[in-house]
Amino acid sequence: MATLASRIRLEDRECPLSTTVQHVGEWWTLLLLHDAFDGYTRFDQFQESLGISSSMLTTRLKTLVADGLLERRPYQTNPVRHEYVLTELGRSLRPVIVALAAWGNSRLAPAERSMILVDADSGDEVEPVVVDARTGHRLDDSTAYVFTAGPAASDAMRHRYAGQPAVPADEA
Repeated sequence: MATLASRIRLEDRECPLSTTVQHVGEWWTLLLLHDAFDGYTRFDQFQESLGISSSMLTTRLKTLVADGLLERRPYQTNPVRHEYVLTELGRSLRPVIVALAAWGNSRLAPAERSMILVDADSGDEVEPVVVDARTGHRLDDSTAYVFTAGPAASDAMRHRYAGQPAVPADEA
């Protein structure tokens, strides 16, 4: 994780958005994760699907393994070949990928969408939204839901969010 932290500005190291973007903000990473959610596990499957160079694919897969999003495991012994399987941490990114795809689709006319999210049982198209787990309220209102400094925030982070409601340490 030390190399990860060195790629971002010192003042952004405590920001969860900055550190998250370091894991998944690269173009190929999101596409590789999307393919993994669709069941792709093998190098040749990823390469054929994405048209990515072998060297770039190798680099991105190594990073996803190092970041704990994919696990590399052998599926053949002679010659040894490996597959790349989503870890629990990797699977936890699915709602993020779904939300990004939905945001992209929302900017297109229905006839222009090449991929849609549907209920697996009914086949009905669904509209993903981000909601608060406790209340079920949508979180797209930036006046009703705001960021504030958490219990581990630095003085700079506390200054940034001065005036926002403080979060008691036992609730964060």
